[in-house]
Amino acid sequence: MQIHLVTEGENVDTIAQAYGIPAELLIFDNQLVYPYKLALGQALYIPTYGPVGERPQVQVSGYAYPYISPWVLGQTLPYLTELPIFSYGFTYEGQLIPPVLEENWMIEMCRTNAVVPFLTLTPLDADGRFNNELITSVVWDVSAGDRLILEVAGVMQRKGYGGLDIDFEYIRREDRDAFTEFVRRASAVMHGFGYKVSIALAPKISADQKGLLYEGKDFAALGAVTDSALLMTYEWGYKYGPNMAVAPINKVEQVVQYALTEIPSSKLRLGIPNYGYDWPLPFVSNATTANTIGNVEAVQIAIAHSARILYDETAQSPYFRYWQDDVEHEVWFEDVRSLQAKFQLVKNYGLQGMGYWQIMRWWRANWLSLEDNFWNGKG
Repeated sequence: MQIHLVTEGENVDTIAQAYGIPAELLIFDNQLVYPYKLALGQALYIPTYGPVGERPQVQVSGYAYPYISPWVLGQTLPYLTELPIFSYGFTYEGQLIPPVLEENWMIEMCRTNAVVPFLTLTPLDADGRFNNELITSVVWDVSAGDRLILEVAGVMQRKGYGGLDIDFEYIRREDRDAFTEFVRRASAVMHGFGYKVSIALAPKISADQKGLLYEGKDFAALGAVTDSALLMTYEWGYKYGPNMAVAPINKVEQVVQYALTEIPSSKLRLGIPNYGYDWPLPFVSNATTANTIGNVEAVQIAIAHSARILYDETAQSPYFRYWQDDVEHEVWFEDVRSLQAKFQLVKNYGLQGMGYWQIMRWWRANWLSLEDNFWNGKG
């Protein structure tokens, strides 16, 4: 794949002419907005005319809520091998709670596109937040846990799911082994029905790493009983945290290196964020809240405020600053350069593939870059 960085005096026509491609194709692939202004430092995906790919050579998943635009889902599914649908919850007694909106139409679209739909199971409370008391309840009460597992299997059979994704977060340290046993039992049941099981893992860098995100997950034991493990390698920069890259490659690689000491590369997937954050400055702990934005939207913000997009070579992430209403802002997001760095990690370490959080926003250059890197007949 080719990437072009916009410099002073360039425009869509001059760049397209330099690469010998139609300006319309450059505009389309990069989702440029009329009148097609560019930002200094903007990274553009340059279309190539290689052979048409057939399917990814790696496993590619992307979380989606049932309120996703049917058009966005239809555009994205050809690039996926799996679609984890977010999300089913459960009660303290192990009774399954379906999503607010029904997801049957998504499962049908998966079937049409030869994509495997995964039922995502999460311990979400009424406010949509992870509730680790729900986890404690079902992992220690075997009858509640088994009830939940069997209800999940029943729904998967009726609706046509092909796999189960277990996304439990903030697991208490004292619940660690009971959680592993719950996942083992769930996997045994699912495998008996011919279903795959995936597990979402916090971005640990050592076995004894402290913190509620990390202590409740035994990487080796969970990796042994599941078919794939998604490393949630994002949220270093997050909504309530300080302004920094969402998925800095130096931190991401540390997580991969540790995970490989516990789980085979053939089961590991790299988490990739399909979003960025816009922080008002200065950052004040417990007071500042960043605005979540799309990666295409981030570039439009830079263009609207005549901001130059910079690139942090250590984090391998783009960022910029701008002023609005006497407030300075800092934006970190993903572009085709930072994507290429993550794709290269997948290649370098021979990982099973990658998983996106999430696919609600359409980002054409991402999927074209993935195609160039991993599809049969390309890359």
